[in-house]
Amino acid sequence: MDKRVKFDFEFFFTNGGSIKGEDFRLDIAGNDISDKELADYIIEDMRLLMVGETRILNKEIITEPHKRKPIDQNTGKPLLIDLSHTIEDGLVTYKGLPAPVICDYLSREASKDIYEEGTEFQIGKIEMVSNTGTYIDCPFHRYEHGKDLSEVSLEAFTDLDGIVIRVPHDKSKAITREHLQNYEVRNRAVLIHTGWDKHWNTESYYEYNPYLTQEAAEYLVSCNVKLVGIDSLNIDDTRGKSRPVHTALLGAEILIVEHLCNLELLPDDGFTFSAIPPKFKGVGTFPVRAMAKLKR
Repeated sequence: MDKRVKFDFEFFFTNGGSIKGEDFRLDIAGNDISDKELADYIIEDMRLLMVGETRILNKEIITEPHKRKPIDQNTGKPLLIDLSHTIEDGLVTYKGLPAPVICDYLSREASKDIYEEGTEFQIGKIEMVSNTGTYIDCPFHRYEHGKDLSEVSLEAFTDLDGIVIRVPHDKSKAITREHLQNYEVRNRAVLIHTGWDKHWNTESYYEYNPYLTQEAAEYLVSCNVKLVGIDSLNIDDTRGKSRPVHTALLGAEILIVEHLCNLELLPDDGFTFSAIPPKFKGVGTFPVRAMAKLKR
């Protein structure tokens, strides 16, 4: 059914004055629209500047045939794809490492004794190893004198030109140089989509995971990539004690993101990738909210 919104509005300008409208009707794409989304649309459509307080009054959603292209709240905005697993109390990311403990330091109930009536807060407490959830590795993780999280520039984590290379885990667990050739990878974030994330938080996830070979890592180093990510337990083969992929990539200051997910939602290219950690000194790896940004 075609939906329209009927409303009054009043906008106040930060440099003085105001503008009002009564009994406006606009087509909308869904069944509802928030006051903020409606105000933002009117401000953009009317090219208003210096708008401060906005009031949407007497809003009513009605069913009427559309008279022009409806308001789409997402029009023009980039599409954000979350590529991170959720971290929760007791989650095992890597067998042998302790699960995070997430609890209250100050509960809402306890805060009632501190603040006035009706004012309550929660302060959380988290105890965990830095290799938890979807996380990023910096050179310090592998090398004593490598850059830690505080020393890597913000640009290295943010809005990197991305590419997805798909190597299904049921076709090959070992991702070789040949799998990575014939792609434009230079100066890009290279994300390896194996589909292994479907086993996340199950026993299968820890058993013979997809990984890059040493030759594949050396090839990516020679191509001067910016970052390498994978939707698997580890970017290295965990059956032995050596970690040649970490050694090669982090030695070349190429960042690594492990335990990605949702890579099947991305196009092969035409997006940017971000994975920004806190600015810790003396830490080489930490959870991130990895994400891709796509143009609509």
